[in-house]
Amino acid sequence: MTDAPDQIPEPEEGAAADSAEHPESLGDDGEFGGVEEFDADARDAADAVYAALLERVGEGAPRPRLEPTRRAVELLGDPHRSAPVIHLTGTNGKTSTSRMIESLLRASGLRTGLLTSPHLERFTERIRIDGESVRDEVLARNWEEIEPFIAIVDAELEGAGESPLTFFETFTVLAFACFADAPVDVMVLEVGMGGEWDSTNVADGQVAVITPIDLDHQSRLGNDVVEIARTKSGIIKPSASVVSARQQDDVLKVLENAADLTESTLAVEDDAFAVISTTVAVGGQLVSIRGLAGSYHDIALPLFGSHQAQNAAVAVAAVEAFIGSGSVRLADEVVETGLGAVTSPGRLQIVGSGPTVIVDAAHNPHGAGSLVASLGEAFDFDEVVIVLGVLADKDATGIVDVLAGLDARFIVTNPGSDRAADTDRVAGIVATRVGADRVTVIERLDDALDEARDWATEGEKRAVVVTGSVVLVGDAIAIAADRGWNAR
Repeated sequence: MTDAPDQIPEPEEGAAADSAEHPESLGDDGEFGGVEEFDADARDAADAVYAALLERVGEGAPRPRLEPTRRAVELLGDPHRSAPVIHLTGTNGKTSTSRMIESLLRASGLRTGLLTSPHLERFTERIRIDGESVRDEVLARNWEEIEPFIAIVDAELEGAGESPLTFFETFTVLAFACFADAPVDVMVLEVGMGGEWDSTNVADGQVAVITPIDLDHQSRLGNDVVEIARTKSGIIKPSASVVSARQQDDVLKVLENAADLTESTLAVEDDAFAVISTTVAVGGQLVSIRGLAGSYHDIALPLFGSHQAQNAAVAVAAVEAFIGSGSVRLADEVVETGLGAVTSPGRLQIVGSGPTVIVDAAHNPHGAGSLVASLGEAFDFDEVVIVLGVLADKDATGIVDVLAGLDARFIVTNPGSDRAADTDRVAGIVATRVGADRVTVIERLDDALDEARDWATEGEKRAVVVTGSVVLVGDAIAIAADRGWNAR
């Protein structure tokens, strides 16, 4: 990193707008790109779909099975086979890498479908078509069409003594229906959890992408990284192109074995492709990448952190593998446009200025480590206060151990979920690491943010960092927007 940051050029108007905040930005002809009047009836219909999905078993308790999802898509005429697939798994970086891949594909002239999870503010963020959140009326119409077939599968499952389709199983089927209806040229699918039995795995990925694998969801995926890697490697299908981020040695052995068993090719960061260099720039960084088929120099990436540069390298390699089997270099303008337009809401995102408020959805120790490193790389704060909220099934101790390296003050708050960890318990963990005098508990997030911002305004070069939970970060983004904190 250099000390004298360059300026990342502002993207052309509309090119890099975060469409998650403008889900109705479509033209009258139904194509993406124009501006459409807000349709309250369509919004209500889409919200009713979400309410119906929430009545099912939630995402915190997935079922390790694929047959029900396979049965549903079979009844619908196999919408998961309507376009080729790039499939992503890993512990951290999946959503950012997925969004980079999608943006590069779109810059290549392809119509894209993107499925990510979870959402930050509104659930339609999870299904994106050609760079825009799915339209409310499109989602509601597709739900109306698939609902009778979902009911058939539910009845069959109940008749066999099994539980009905879960939230995520049903939502995945809905996403496939939306993509087939669009239609799209390529689907980019982020797993919900794991890989082998994740409902997205009914699709066969031409390219399988593995982001860094570490400990998370141990109760569901395995007690160590090897077990977790075995589950995640289940997305590797016969003769696939596998693109992997840098991995621990034990994890890499699992991926190599999976690639051998499926007669797939395996390209690993630092060997087949790599980050050549990164330079801090205003608004992000300039990156140079060695891809599978060529090098790309001084590309503007409007995201902070060396981990995002590594995600970009993985994304470039994945798109090279998809478009030219790893042997055809992407055009410079494709890489410049694709990476230059990418957004990753909730990932080291500045949502307020005067004082600076940063949100980051780090919810495990590995993610917390990337946050700590990125704050040191890209920012120059003297003091930081961390607004922390953690879910009960997460490694709060591991997260706090990493964040304690910032020598920050902490405000522990409730992330607004029925799965939230007890705030007093989390505060106790923090107190043992940084001292009881540097931590306080404020249950309501809005009050916690007010306290943190008041403290930050009292000194020079102070900042507020909100982290620990995707739910918490989503609520913080909404509060910042509602209060007009003037983020640039």
